[in-house]
Amino acid sequence: MEVSFSKEIESLRLGAGDTFHGEGILAITKALLQSGVAYIGGYQGAPVSHLLDVMVQARPYMDELGVHVEACSNEASAAAMLGASIHYPLRGAVTWKSIVGTNVAADALSNLSSPGVTGGALIVVGEDYGEGASVIQERTHAFALKSSMCLLDPRPDLEVMTRMVEQGFCLSEASNMPTILELRIRACHVRGSFAARDNRPPAISTRALMENPAVFDYMRLAHPPVTFRHEKLKTEQRIPAARRYIVENKLNELFAGRHDDLGVIVQGGLYNALVRSLQQLGLADAFGDTEIPLLVLNVTYPLVPEQVADFCAGKRAVLVVEEGQPEFIEQEIATLLRRRDLQTKLHGKDLLPSGGEYTVEVLATGLTQFAASYLPGPATEDARRWLAGNQERRQAAAAVLEQPLPARPPGFCIGCPERPVFSALKLAQQQIGNVHIAADIGCHAFGTFEPFSMGHSILGYGMSLASRAGVSPMMQRRTLAIMGDGGFWHNGLLTGVQSALFNGDDAVLLIFKNGYTSATGTQEILSTPDEGAKSRASDKGRSLAHTNQTIEAALKGLGVQWLRTVHTYEVGKVRATLIDAFTSEFNGLKVIVAEGECQLERQRRLKPWLASLLHKGERVVRVKYGVDEDVCNGDHACIRLSGCPTLTLKDNPDPLKVDPVATVIDGCVGCGLCGENAHAATLCPSFYRAEVVQNPRWHERLLHTFRSAIVRALQPA
Repeated sequence: MEVSFSKEIESLRLGAGDTFHGEGILAITKALLQSGVAYIGGYQGAPVSHLLDVMVQARPYMDELGVHVEACSNEASAAAMLGASIHYPLRGAVTWKSIVGTNVAADALSNLSSPGVTGGALIVVGEDYGEGASVIQERTHAFALKSSMCLLDPRPDLEVMTRMVEQGFCLSEASNMPTILELRIRACHVRGSFAARDNRPPAISTRALMENPAVFDYMRLAHPPVTFRHEKLKTEQRIPAARRYIVENKLNELFAGRHDDLGVIVQGGLYNALVRSLQQLGLADAFGDTEIPLLVLNVTYPLVPEQVADFCAGKRAVLVVEEGQPEFIEQEIATLLRRRDLQTKLHGKDLLPSGGEYTVEVLATGLTQFAASYLPGPATEDARRWLAGNQERRQAAAAVLEQPLPARPPGFCIGCPERPVFSALKLAQQQIGNVHIAADIGCHAFGTFEPFSMGHSILGYGMSLASRAGVSPMMQRRTLAIMGDGGFWHNGLLTGVQSALFNGDDAVLLIFKNGYTSATGTQEILSTPDEGAKSRASDKGRSLAHTNQTIEAALKGLGVQWLRTVHTYEVGKVRATLIDAFTSEFNGLKVIVAEGECQLERQRRLKPWLASLLHKGERVVRVKYGVDEDVCNGDHACIRLSGCPTLTLKDNPDPLKVDPVATVIDGCVGCGLCGENAHAATLCPSFYRAEVVQNPRWHERLLHTFRSAIVRALQPA
């Protein structure tokens, strides 16, 4: 793992009397240690990836505390770790990105929730929902409901968030239910401070081992017929115990207001946005003092019927602020009020959108309608003017532009080793015809955007090869599945490769081997090159080719007979290999491993090294590519074939030509793709390769002076 978290690790050592300052997700990490956690596992993925990344790099300190840390191969293996808390008084925490990660972990979570836990089991999920999300728009709440797991959605305040970590363990132990701590994107990145406490080494740990295993207890297995008993325990004992703990420890918060005939029930994670929206109506100040009473649900499941009923009793109306759909909380509250014959008017999705993130403006729109019905007056009109002003400013900004701004789809990093493979695939399809392409999760998913626009489906991390199984038999031409090395180890080896081999499927699998799970933060995986290979890599090399053969070895071990390894930047060779795979007489799975190190990781390694050489005054050569504007024919095929951000357009310097010419701007990392594409596709020969020499030797300076003089002499006056 190339990114260093040394500063974050130091903040984990803070103790009583110290004040922690930082981001929400790091505060959660510190709170786990303060709560006496015994083991931690997880799978990387924003917005909670730093939790696991920091813990992995802090292993020496974790060893001092006796805390076991494990980077898991996927979310299912992380969830299965919590099985340690079924029999033993061990506090365990696992983490991943939800909802996709929770989907993967669902089987283990169901089998954990059925027998219940003895030690506290905390699942920290990054609720990747809303405008900044990178996954499908679903909610973790459904999993808490179906499997009877407590669900915490803490108010985005570091004091509250860290308290909810410790209380989450206690709630889990009091109810014997696993507890999910849901952290929204904004909560993960909110900054603040809290009074630190000493870290608690667990009573049972890697430094204080158990002598004997637990006594066999069939009731602790998720296996019929005891699963029928487990179902009754959930409703008769566990949920009531959880509700008692929630009330006794005041996990939910009540904020009073002078308009006590009205109320708002809000998920804890939406509190900050709600208060900011109330400010727009003059119903709250900057310090959070509100005119309307609030019931803040730091625990969104299970709800406490008596607590909700007491809040709603005697009120004219209550607004439920619940992000996403279905409206689980609103429906439960509506049922609760009806059963108690409370006539309080209930609002929610009738005033607020059914889906999408509840931003301040969205909430203010709904609150304005709510206030207009029950608190008409100047505040409502001020809010309406503010909302109208926002719309007017958007329209004014659009009117300034003569035409809409061009779309800026996301794309590969500069020098990404995966871009040339898509260029080669584009060229290959010109010869063999279009093919069905099963895409996958990972950096290579950027190939679905322009200028490549390749990929018919994305069904799950590492599931591309499995997803084409129903298409292959129906196609005249072979299908292609694209997978990264991260996806290969996460799920693809078993769900895709094993299944294709078992069924004798005739398909093509393209594996991008860049050495890391790059899309989640370049964490190391089983096929990451070792440090020795990295240190031996030449600064002129484009990748760490053939330094780790675990993917190839695994494929051969499973019985893959048609296997080719190619260098991603060699576009012509990649194209030829793709054509060979689609036209080969071999009937069976054909696998192409396209190898090229993640450019981000390569630059993180090279830049400090080059900087140190320059500081010492040593000679450094940097490759730079450019375009001869006199040769460029202006058809821009090179751009359509590459899509590199540093390959763009500029005005033609020739006054007799109107078409802009291609140019390579600063930021080029010298990967050479533009030249490779020009050669493979037989484009115009306008690209040139230059070497920028810093701290040149004396004879190089002399030669440069001589050459410059000759060039000046040959130029017309």
